[in-house]
Order: sequence, then C-alpha cells, then structure tokens
Amino acid sequence: MNLSSPLSRVVLGAALVASAQAALAQQQLVPAQSEVQFTARQMGVPLDGHFKKFSAQVAFDPAKLATSKIAFTVDTGSATLGSRETDAELPKPTWFNVAKFPQAQFESTAIKALGGGKFEVAGKLTIKGNAQNVVVPVALAQSGPTTTATGTLPIKRLAFKIGENEWADTSMVADDVTVKFKLALTGVGKL
Repeated sequence: MNLSSPLSRVVLGAALVASAQAALAQQQLVPAQSEVQFTARQMGVPLDGHFKKFSAQVAFDPAKLATSKIAFTVDTGSATLGSRETDAELPKPTWFNVAKFPQAQFESTAIKALGGGKFEVAGKLTIKGNAQNVVVPVALAQSGPTTTATGTLPIKRLAFKIGENEWADTSMVADDVTVKFKLALTGVGKL
C-alpha cells in the first residue's frame, strides 16, 4: 500500500481512530458496583442523597497520564434525598433546573500520580451551566479485572447556583456540599 496516497491516509487514519475507540471501549463503568453520593446540611442536620443515573468515559493508562482522559456525567434529575417532597423540589429551577440543565459534567484536564494508587485529577466541573476548575483526589484499587476509583470532592453549592433566591441563605442550607464517589471500572491496566 502506498502510504502517500490519499486513500491510504484515510484508511490508516480510520484504523487509528478505530484502535483508539477500541481501547476506550475496553474501559467500562460497572454501574451496579458504582455510586455517587452527596451530603448537604440543612439547619446543621446532614442530609444524605445520591444520584441514581450517571456515566463515565474513561481512557486511563497509568503509564501515560498525559494522554489519559476522564469524562463523567450525572443526570441531575436522578438526584434523591429519599423523601418524595424533597425529591420533587430538586428538579425545579431553584435547585438543579433539570429542564434547562439535565446533566452535570466533569471533564479532566490533567492527571497527576501521587504514588500508592493515589492521583489528583484536575478538570472542569459544570453544574447548571456554571463551570468551576476543581482538583479531585482519587484513590484506585484493583481486584481481579475491576479497578475501583474512590474520592471525595467538597464543593460550594452557591458557586453553581444550586439553591437560589430564598435558598441562597446559608443559615438554612449550608454552602458546603460533599460529593463522594465509588466508580467500578473494567479494562484499566495494571497499576
């Protein structure tokens, strides 16, 4: 095959894209073994909730962190605090505004190894159209074919306009929210 011909370059380019997609396809989120939880405080009392629906696109190679990428999406309409009346409020414009912003997203910009299976993942977190740069500490553990990523990310809800108008008063609902995650992945190389 003449590699200088346009057709050869197209075929070679398609093969490289297919190869990259195959590598990405091998790293899959195992939803049944994964969870995304959050804790807020209302009048000093912790409220624990979780998201029922989320997805991840992972291209992580511990030997090639510079080219590794992580994208994570949460369906904000799947948030639950376990109470029907509270859950009915969360999708409204004051809180997550699900009709206009159905998803929250995180996209990595850099991954740094800290040693011992610990990493710092820098990236952009976007909730309700408001983007903030964050650094997420992540610990990885492997058991057989499954790699579990765990971490905790404190956020300020008002930076993302979660709880607007009368709910912006932090004496009622604290500004600090803690997001905890456990993501089970298959197809990640040996750490």
